[in-house]
Amino acid sequence: MSTMGTITVGSAQPHGPAGTVTVTGTGGAEAAPDLTLVTLGVETRAASVDAAYSAAGAALASVTEALRAGGVAAADVRSTGLNVRADYVWREGEGQQVAGYVASSSLGVRLRDAAAVSGLIGEAVRAGGNAVRLNSLQLTLADDSAVRERARAAAWEDALQAARQFAALASAGLGRVLSVTEHAPGQVPVPLAGFQRASAAESIAVEPGTSRVETAVTVMWELASLAPA
Repeated sequence: MSTMGTITVGSAQPHGPAGTVTVTGTGGAEAAPDLTLVTLGVETRAASVDAAYSAAGAALASVTEALRAGGVAAADVRSTGLNVRADYVWREGEGQQVAGYVASSSLGVRLRDAAAVSGLIGEAVRAGGNAVRLNSLQLTLADDSAVRERARAAAWEDALQAARQFAALASAGLGRVLSVTEHAPGQVPVPLAGFQRASAAESIAVEPGTSRVETAVTVMWELASLAPA
C-alpha cells in the first residue's frame, strides 16, 4: 500500500477554522475469478470473395454450434467483427497481383463455468479446424461488488492509519471526516497470453489464479486539539 497526506494548519485564534489532514490510502482485495472472456476468430482464404466469405461463415457457425452444445448461452456468444480483403502478392514483371481473398470474423464469448473452460475451447477449436484463431483469454469476476467492498475497507484503514500518524506529528487528534473521495482503478484482470493459431491437437490448461480489485480513497479529517494532560 502507498499513502499520501497533506496537513493544513488552521487559525491560531480560539474560534478560528480548524486545521485539516488529507490522506490518500490505497487498498486491494483478491478472489478467484469466475468468468472467462475469450475472443475466438476464424480466418479463411479462397480464390473468390464469395468462397472466402462462405468458408468463414461456415467455420464460425461450427464454432458457435460447438459452444452452444457445450452449454454456453446464446447471450454469452457475440459476433465482434467481419472483414473480407484481397490477398496480394508481388510477381516479377507483373507487379502487385491479387492472389486470392481472405475473410475473417470473430466471436466474443463469456464462459461462466471455470471447470469447463479448457474443454469448451478445445471443442470450439475442433469444430472450426485450422481456420480457428484464439485471440485472447482473460479471467475476471462476473460480480466484483463483494471484493470491492473489501478493497475499500483496506484503503480506508490505510488512510486512517496514516492520518492518525500525521495528526500525532502535528500534536493534534483526528476530528470529524469532512470529505471522502474514491479513486477506483477497478478490477485487475488475469490475462493469459494471446494465441494466433489453435489446432485441434492442442489443449490449453487454464489455471484460474486470482483476480484483484484495487481502489484508492482520499479522506479529509478535521484536526482536533488534544485535551490537556
